[in-house]
Amino acid sequence: MAKSKVLIENDKTIVTEWLFDVGDSTGHHTHKYNYIVVPMLDGELKVIDSNNNETISKLSKGGAYYRERGVEHNVFNNNSFPYSFIEVELK
Repeated sequence: MAKSKVLIENDKTIVTEWLFDVGDSTGHHTHKYNYIVVPMLDGELKVIDSNNNETISKLSKGGAYYRERGVEHNVFNNNSFPYSFIEVELK
């Protein structure tokens, strides 16, 4: 299971560092807030959505992306090395 560490939490945001060993996943979850992900490394994440559709996301270090709340998925480290990203949730 991926490890998460909340770095900042206040009335406006939650900033979380996610650390994945090879093959780790977040576990199936639903995003309560709009959010931004900032990859800390180049790499791939495998995403399985609530309909069991699988997507491989190729990410670049620092290449932030935004998603709307309500996203349901499980995210896996699809690399042969540990992977990490920062997630910023907007309350």
